[in-house]
Amino acid sequence: MSFYTNITPHIRKELAAYKEHMDAQRHDMAFQHLENAHVLGQRSTRWHTIIHIKMASFALQTKNPGELFGQLVRIVGAATKTALGMVPTGNTGGTSMGIMTTRPLTPEHARIIAQK
Repeated sequence: MSFYTNITPHIRKELAAYKEHMDAQRHDMAFQHLENAHVLGQRSTRWHTIIHIKMASFALQTKNPGELFGQLVRIVGAATKTALGMVPTGNTGGTSMGIMTTRPLTPEHARIIAQK
């Protein structure tokens, strides 16, 4: 099985939680689920790019121009650099973290990513 196939159900779970929190206007909690989805999916060009597009949409909905600009830059990077392996492990994808900053994976994220 491919990484994309293995990671997809976990990302969909995070995106469903994101939508639930957005619908309830719990923006901080919603964004945390986008960050989780990013950590999980950033090795897949498709998921990496989709999640940054969702983060840009979040920035538009919450009227956050700094986050929006940062996400536009990250969309280009996700679409062009992911396949080259240029992704920092554990990076949450939001503008509160530098584009190439790494951080340790949580045990849960490491377990999910390592599944074959």
